[in-house]
Amino acid sequence: MLITQRTLKQSYTFKGKGLHTGVQVTMFITPAPENHGVKFKRSDLDGEPIIDAITDYVSHSLRNTTLVKGAVSVATTEHILAALYALGVDNALITLDGPEVPILDGSSKPYTDAILADGLEDQESERRVFEVKEKIVVKDDESGAELAIYPDDEFSAEVMIDFNSKVLGHQFARYKADTNFASEIAPCRTFVFFHELEPLFKNNLIKGGDLNNAIVVVENEVPQEELDRLASLFNSDKLGRGKSGYLNHLNLHFENECARHKLLDVIGDIALSGFYFKGKIIANKPGHKINTKLASLLRKAAKDYFSKPVAPKFDLNSEPLVDINGIKNLLPHRPPFLMVDRIIEMTPHHVVGVKTIGVNEAYFLGHFPDEPVMPGVLIIEAMAQVGGILVLSELEEPEKYSTYFAKIDGVKFKKKVVPGDVLVIKLTLTAPLRRSIVCMKGEAFVGDTLVCEGEMVAQVIKNK
Repeated sequence: MLITQRTLKQSYTFKGKGLHTGVQVTMFITPAPENHGVKFKRSDLDGEPIIDAITDYVSHSLRNTTLVKGAVSVATTEHILAALYALGVDNALITLDGPEVPILDGSSKPYTDAILADGLEDQESERRVFEVKEKIVVKDDESGAELAIYPDDEFSAEVMIDFNSKVLGHQFARYKADTNFASEIAPCRTFVFFHELEPLFKNNLIKGGDLNNAIVVVENEVPQEELDRLASLFNSDKLGRGKSGYLNHLNLHFENECARHKLLDVIGDIALSGFYFKGKIIANKPGHKINTKLASLLRKAAKDYFSKPVAPKFDLNSEPLVDINGIKNLLPHRPPFLMVDRIIEMTPHHVVGVKTIGVNEAYFLGHFPDEPVMPGVLIIEAMAQVGGILVLSELEEPEKYSTYFAKIDGVKFKKKVVPGDVLVIKLTLTAPLRRSIVCMKGEAFVGDTLVCEGEMVAQVIKNK
């Protein structure tokens, strides 16, 4: 099933302080065109530089995920990226007038609530979804963390955490296709242990932390004078350890809220792969460093996969989508110059046709008598005819139009095509039809082997 890209229906504004910098920031999230991806823009810097939200720019930090490109950085990207990724937003521009995404309530809830209230805008271009083919594993021997992703028919993630904590215990959280991210994952807030607070402040972190945007876990009884001393750090009049082991008698959204927040972080960090994918993540003791390492490996695997032409699969026993009679209704070509036998797949963006190469083809008499080879120019012609079917099928009266070459570029012949071969031809639009001009990429396969590829521009002209 074809899945198209999506963007926001409108723009959103969020204001707040950064968790670690404490700097007040205004952030705008705006729609973006097809194939734009998710990007961050620093409007407070000269030239308003932009950083793509991909693993290429990850700079490891102790408590967040930061993107750095040259002298430009954007910190704590994980919560907004988790919201966009889980909601299925392919294209968006996030503009900030400061160095860090505002922490708000420490979760993804403000973003998901705002976006879901308006819904998303469907776009025309196809979303590329990477199907994980082989297990990918990353480990951190020092922390004992391990993340793995396995092939699966859909995206899912399971998280296990164990901080050797009497308060938290061993927690587990799961995200599946039927999980409601907005209600089950997005509200879950970031957390920190009480004994970590002072070291984090001394390391110039959590300057924007307070009891409204973080869960503070207190393992043991703490003298009131110690709580009073740290109260000023949280801009709080008074701190107290509740019976449940959390500061100021905090009410959790879920019993396993901390594990769910770690799952939220995993989704936000995996979004930096730049691709949606099908696979099952198993995360034991996840953290931003190991999360983004897995995202980096996923990105590389996806880029390698999409850079290699993949032969379309079809069942010889299946009925064609368009048979030879339907093809003759769409194309003006006739034997011996009709170079496609059937259409097996077609969407508004691509088409797949089949040509069976028989030894009785007329051109084999001279090309070549003792070693018959299909002429390269006829492979290109077959591509053009398949592409023509895609274009003409969208017209109300296709029989009144023809397609003509305007340009052929980047053609490469990889292997001979000989009698007995079944040529599977795929044409993909690289730009929509405008002013009677259409741009396409053509690929021809025999089995799983790419035999020819090229880019072509055609003009649709009404017959005289």
